[in-house]
Amino acid sequence: MTNSPETTSATAVLELRDVEIYYGRIRALHGISLHVAPGELVTLLGANGAGKSTTMRGISGLNRLSSGDILFDGESIAGLAPHERVKRGIIQVPEGRRIFPGMTVLENLDMGCYGRRFSSKSAYRESIDHVFELFPRLGERRKQFGGTMSGGEQQMLAIGRALMARPRLLLLDEPSMGLAPMVIQQIFRIITTINSEGTTILLVEQNAQQALSRSTRGYILETGSITKEGAGADLLVDDAVREAYLGVA
Repeated sequence: MTNSPETTSATAVLELRDVEIYYGRIRALHGISLHVAPGELVTLLGANGAGKSTTMRGISGLNRLSSGDILFDGESIAGLAPHERVKRGIIQVPEGRRIFPGMTVLENLDMGCYGRRFSSKSAYRESIDHVFELFPRLGERRKQFGGTMSGGEQQMLAIGRALMARPRLLLLDEPSMGLAPMVIQQIFRIITTINSEGTTILLVEQNAQQALSRSTRGYILETGSITKEGAGADLLVDDAVREAYLGVA
């Protein structure tokens, strides 16, 4: 985890200001505001249906804002198409991984850097090698089709594909979903490593213990509203958070 002093929206790489998103007549987000500073790992924690994925899709441009604004490096991106946000370095690993099952590991990784220009073949090779250093299993199975891999391996591939785009802000949506406990530990160790290397991360999770223990800061989202925020370590010992997400009264 990257250690950083207390930050404000003035130093944020990402800032949401009073964001509302509707699905038809249903208001999914109730004017939420949050920020993520360069180098931080920030967790957005909440139960199913709280609006976590809606928030992530709003940041990546897959959901249109009904009101409010989203700033990246201090500039509004609310009107930008998703691919324009990708060009700026906002890369999302979606819930459910969504790799290409009929493509090999290498082909999936190549899709991650679609549109990225490498200065040389060696620069491309360095990016591939870095992913294989983080995920040795992918290097061992580089010619294997993604659809034949386990859930944990597919999650590794989805994160590796995102890293090939050289993200300035990495959005991780429920990376531990459906994985065995040992695999979850491995995934979170790698997320911590990626953050320690300088990549700013906004993480959506239900696994409070794993997420908050590794986060700079966290936000609690309930039924479309942010109800609590603070340092990850402080939220982890907060009685209300412990009761709601750790089953500890």
